Amino acid sequence: MMNNTLRNQCKLLPGSSVTGKWNKNQYKIIKELGCGANGIVYLVENGNRHYALKLSDNGTSIISEMNILKSFSKVQGSTLGPSFLEADDFIKSGKQLPFYVMEYIHGHDFLRFIEKKGASWIGVLMLQLLTSLSALHANGWVFGDLKPENLIVTSPAYKVRCVDVGGTTLIGRSVKEFTEFFDRGYWGLGSRKADPQYDLFAVAMIIINSAYPGRFHKKGEGYSQLNDLIKQKKDLLPYRKMLDKALHGKYDSALQMREDLVAVLSKQSHQKKTGTVRAATSQPVTRQARRSQNHSNKKRGGLFETFLLVAIISMLYVLYIYEQLL
Repeated sequence: MMNNTLRNQCKLLPGSSVTGKWNKNQYKIIKELGCGANGIVYLVENGNRHYALKLSDNGTSIISEMNILKSFSKVQGSTLGPSFLEADDFIKSGKQLPFYVMEYIHGHDFLRFIEKKGASWIGVLMLQLLTSLSALHANGWVFGDLKPENLIVTSPAYKVRCVDVGGTTLIGRSVKEFTEFFDRGYWGLGSRKADPQYDLFAVAMIIINSAYPGRFHKKGEGYSQLNDLIKQKKDLLPYRKMLDKALHGKYDSALQMREDLVAVLSKQSHQKKTGTVRAATSQPVTRQARRSQNHSNKKRGGLFETFLLVAIISMLYVLYIYEQLL
C-alpha cells in the first residue's frame, strides 16, 4: 500500500503535464491507472500517442523496474510486459522525482474478459502466459506478483499481457512483491524463493480465481481447502490433475505445464466434437423437421406419379399406332 506522503508527492491531476528535466519531453496526464508501494502509474499523451508513465520518489525502485523492462525487450519471443520508452526526472514543488515511460497496453481486465467471453478462454490465455513465462524463466527471471489484476487481454488479437513488473525477481532471490491469494507461502505450499515453480503456482491460482472471482481466505490446511474447492466447480475439473501438480511444485518448467494444458484442451475439443455428432444423430425429430421430411416425401411422390403417368400415356400411344397399322 502506498504511504500518504508518497501519494501526495506523486499525485497529479488530469490535464496537468510532466516535463522531463533532461530530455524535455512533455506528457499530458489523462488519468491515473493505478498505484502501488513504489509510485503511481498514469495514462499520458505525447504526440497524439498514449503511454503509461510511472512516477515515484523511490529512485532505486524505478531503476530496478526500468532494468526489468529493458531485460524483457531482450527476451526473444516474450511479449509479457510493456516495452520501455525512456526515463527522466520531474521537478515538482522543488523536489526531483524520477519517472519512466512505457508502452500503454490497452485491453480488457483478465477476469472481466473471462466473464464476458466464457470459461473456454481460460486455457487459451494460459497457454500464451505459460509460453511467455518460459522465455522469462530461461533468461533468469521470475515474474513474482502474478495475478489477474496485472493481466490485460488485448484486442482484437486477444493476447494476454502484463501491466506491472514491480514484482519481477532474479531467480534464487526472495520474491520482491506478492499478493497472498497467489502466493504459495500463504497457502503453506512452498517458500517465497524466486523459482519457476513460484510463477506456475500463481498460474494455477489464476485458473482457480477465474472460477471464484470473489476469491476466498485460507481456512485450515491450504491444499485440502483448494482441492475441495476445485472439485466443486465443473469448469475446473478438466484442469484438476494439472492444477494439483502446479500447486505441489511438480513441474520443472513452464513448458511442461503447457504440454499438460495442451493435452487438456485437446481432450475437451475432442469431447465437444463427439458430443456434437452424437447430438446430431440422436436428437428427436422436431415439428419443423417432420414438415420438411413430409415435404420431401410429397415431392418425391409427385415426381414418381408424373413419371408413371407419362409412361402410361406413352404405352397407350404405342398401342394406338399399332392398331392403326393393322
